[in-house]
Amino acid sequence: MAITKEQFRAANARGAAASARGPIARAARYDARRGLVVLTLEGGCEFAFPAALAEGLSHAPRSKLAKIKISPNGLGLHWPLLDADLYVPGLIEGAFGSRRWMQRIGKLGGASRSAAKVKASRENGRRGGRPKERAAA
Repeated sequence: MAITKEQFRAANARGAAASARGPIARAARYDARRGLVVLTLEGGCEFAFPAALAEGLSHAPRSKLAKIKISPNGLGLHWPLLDADLYVPGLIEGAFGSRRWMQRIGKLGGASRSAAKVKASRENGRRGGRPKERAAA
């Protein structure tokens, strides 16, 4: 199915608007020692995130994480060996994948079993459950 000239113009306008909002990636690399994907943004700032947090990258071998392509407009990252794509502005905002992926990551944090968390849970149970939130005055 071919796109119309109007659809093409509209897509270009959306792309230009997204580029104007930034942030724009100019370089990307995988730091295997630290397990981080490091982005150099337009203006020279760097942003890094753990590959293990990102959808499509979490269980990937180092060799496949090392090959990263940046979209021509600098808004997307693509790992061709993994067929994984991430949106740069979303990463900066802390979105490391789809809504379902982010819900799964959130549950992992709530499911952790540290000694302090177990102790607090037991104390709350002895007191009748989780403390009620106080209404703001």
